[in-house]
Amino acid sequence: MSKNLATLNLSDAEVTAIDATIAQLEQQLSGLVALSNTDKRRAAKLGEKSEYFCRETLRMLTENPQLVPPNLDVAEALADLKARDTLRPRLMRLTRLLQRGNDTDFALGSDAMAVATRGYSLVKMVSDREGLTEIHRDLGSRFSKSRRVVPEEKKAA
Repeated sequence: MSKNLATLNLSDAEVTAIDATIAQLEQQLSGLVALSNTDKRRAAKLGEKSEYFCRETLRMLTENPQLVPPNLDVAEALADLKARDTLRPRLMRLTRLLQRGNDTDFALGSDAMAVATRGYSLVKMVSDREGLTEIHRDLGSRFSKSRRVVPEEKKAA
């Protein structure tokens, strides 16, 4: 017998509280942006190696304002870094929570499917005796293999 991977019983009050918390997060984080894949490809990336470069360059520009042309907004870049530093630990917590949520979703589905598969095996064994032939046929359509259509050029080869 397969083991139950997850059990989760949320009360109506808990679901309501979760929904309210998510709504509050969405409101508090309304400044988050959604970038297209094209925008992401075109944007400069701040990875681990380039972070030191970025911070040191901005520090140097702050210490030497005479080098900074008027159209280079160092203050905005520093504000962006500060906001990023504030946001990142919270995003990491949310990411871990989302990963656990996804794993739980997977486990709950797996648990249900394992029981359904065993149940189908039982129906298959007794369908003729118990008058479950039609149900067995309907459920069995999940396992039926559709015939692959071979293109004409492959048949000729």
